[in-house]
Parts: sequence; C-alpha cells; structure tokens
Amino acid sequence: MVQLPDTLLDAVHERLLDGLGEAGSSQEIAGRVIAYLRNTAETTVSVEPDGTTFVITGDIPAMWLRDSAAQLTPLLRLVVGEVGSAEDRAGLVSLLSGLLRRHWQYIVIDPYANAFNRHPDGSSWDGDETDRDNPWAWERKFELDSLSYGPDLAWRVWKATGDTSWADQEFLPAARAILETVRTEQHHEERSPYRFRRPGVPAQDTLARDGLGGLTEPTGLVWAGFRPSDDTCELGYNIPGNHFLALALERLGDLLEHVAGEADDAAEARRLSAEIRQALDEHGQIDGPEGERIWAYEVDGRGNHVFLDDANVPSLMALPYLDCSDAADPLYRATRAAVLSRANPYYFAGLYLEGVGSPHTPKDHVWPIAKNIEGLTSGDDAEKRRILEQLMRTDGGTGMMHEGVHVDDPTIFTREWFSWSNSMFCELALDLAGIHRTQR
Repeated sequence: MVQLPDTLLDAVHERLLDGLGEAGSSQEIAGRVIAYLRNTAETTVSVEPDGTTFVITGDIPAMWLRDSAAQLTPLLRLVVGEVGSAEDRAGLVSLLSGLLRRHWQYIVIDPYANAFNRHPDGSSWDGDETDRDNPWAWERKFELDSLSYGPDLAWRVWKATGDTSWADQEFLPAARAILETVRTEQHHEERSPYRFRRPGVPAQDTLARDGLGGLTEPTGLVWAGFRPSDDTCELGYNIPGNHFLALALERLGDLLEHVAGEADDAAEARRLSAEIRQALDEHGQIDGPEGERIWAYEVDGRGNHVFLDDANVPSLMALPYLDCSDAADPLYRATRAAVLSRANPYYFAGLYLEGVGSPHTPKDHVWPIAKNIEGLTSGDDAEKRRILEQLMRTDGGTGMMHEGVHVDDPTIFTREWFSWSNSMFCELALDLAGIHRTQR
C-alpha cells in the first residue's frame, strides 16, 4: 500500500487549521482528515508493477471505477490548492495518473463492468449470468458513472496541472469504447448486447425480461441497468447519471481534441453530450410536490417516471458538486428541496441524524456520503461545519465514516470500513477550509 509523506500531511493539517479558524471543532476536523487520508492511502491504494494505481473500495477487495476516482479526489484538491511541496504534489499526480491508466485498461477490457479484480482470477461478488465471460470483472453491472468518473477526473487533472501522463496507449481505445457504448445504449432495446441475470436474489440485484431490464423507448438518454448504488434501475434512464455522463463526454471531447489530437472523436463526444442534454431537458423534468418543476430520478421514455434520490453519487443533490448544475439554478433548488423532504422516500430523520439514505441499505439509515454532499452543495459555511460536527458525533465510536448510520442509534451502521465515505468527509472539510476541487 501507499504511504503519504509526513511533510504533505503536516502541510494539510496547517492549511486546514488556517482555513477552519479557531472554532472548537477545528482541531478534531483536521485530525480526522489526516487520519482518513492516511487510512485511504495505506489500506486501499497500491501501485502495481506496471505503474498503474489499484484502489480497493474498503471491505471488498475489488476496485469500483466510480469509488476509486472518488476515493482519490481529495488528493486532487491538495494539488489544486498547492498544499505541500511541489515534489509531494507531483507524487499525488502520479497516483492519479496511475489510477486513470488503470481505468482505461478496464474500460477496454469491458465497458459494461462496474468493479474489477487486481488480476484476472475470476473472483466475483456473486454468480452472474451475462453474455460475456470476463475473469477481470468482480461484478458486471452496467452503470453510467463507470464511464464518467475517469474522463471527468482526467480533465480536472489536466486543467489543474497540464499533466498528460495518463494519456497512454490505452486512452484512445478506452475513449472510443465509451463512445460506442453510449451510442449503443441510447438504443438499448434494438442494439444492446448486454444482459444481466443473477438467479435467486431480490429484484434489485438482477434485471427483468431475461436480463434486458424494463422496457424503454429511445429519447437520446443513455440506458443503464443499475444505479450508482449497484441496485437495479426501476426505469431505464437514470437522470443524475445522464447529467454526469453528458458532462464527462463534453470533457472527454476536450481531451480527445487537445491531448490526443483526434478531432473527429472529439466532435462525436460533444455531439453525444449535446444530445443527452437536450433529452434531459425534454424528458427529465417532472412536476414536484408543490407543482414546481424538478428533476426526476428515473424515466423510461414511455411517460413513466420515479422521484427519489439516493445517497450514492451521481445523485440529484450532487449535481452542482459534479459541475452539472449551478447551485443557484431554480430547477436545482426546487429539486434539492424535494430531495431533503418526505417527498423523497429515502429521506430519513431521527434523534441524531437527518438526510438521504438509500434502498441499498435498511430503512432509517442516513449515509454520511449524502450528508457531505448536502454540505458541499449548501454554500453556507456554518451548515458545512454543522454537518462535519454531526458526522463526527455519529460515527458509532469507531472514528470512521460508514455506509449508512441509523438515525436514532449511531452504533447501528453498515460497513465499518468504507473508504469513499471517509474521502467525502475530507472533501467537505477541505472545501470549508477553502481548498477547492477546481482553480478559482
């Protein structure tokens, strides 16, 4: 595993205290961030013999494309914020570049898989019946964020540093695999080779219609079998996932043009992005609980929709965090208000916590990831600090963030070791201290 230099961690601690001020909780918040950065590096990150970076999700020994990028995003904040020495920051960029090169390898191997093994040993979460035998895939659930996090992270690394070491020989094949998969899944019924069946499990863990999923009509949106939670999409077009994919394709267009020198592929990425955004405007909006216009969570192109929000990112609440919306946009503000209300069936409130949970975890469990996203999209520093303090009080005495925490009893939680959740706490704390995701 990887050890972050003490010089870097000392610099992080100093910048945090400078940014957080003299409030009583500042020392504890800063201490947590250092502990979580160290824990993520030392327990989940490894540099492989080929120089790529492999990142396990925590208590599962596989690498999710989504989780791995999110787990290392706090490191990019340190680079953007010029925290630590130039040498220390160069080391962080090397880890991020290595992660991206690993992403490209996996996407070329199988653009439909969501989680991968370190080696092609056939390890898996559970037995699946798909139309492709892939010993690299820990799980072959097709989720839009698997194709989005890599291009988005590569664009942000490039913009922040000018570094293009991530653009190796696998980048262009991976980019073209993304474009081909997007084109195919805009017409899932007619063109898709993807099927997913898992016998003997609840409906949220498999796809209906012999693995094809619920019926959809083409709209320009991109179909997915599963949500960022790894649960089945109730309807085929996940709206926050399509928002993030549209942004990732736009940014992929920049990378294809300016880094890879592939103008035709860049134009295709931008065309697909524009097509998805138009479809979002035409098919993704619904009437909210007070008659106001809000974003749906999923639609099927046949007139059906579902409103909820899930703690997992991409989510509706996370749209400004992902750069998919302005936090002041009236449509987003109305959507966010509905998400943080009983209109969202996965909004829970109790004695210790209130916020967004997930159908992936039991009732009355709020996710720290969602609480951090709530803070990161609030624009209110006092609210950000309140959330950080609340999360520290509800860690169940473990000192770590969890997947879901019971609103009335913080000693009841899911996943004692969940690195993505720790990283999101770091992001909110760094944001409160003025260390941002992008240059300002």
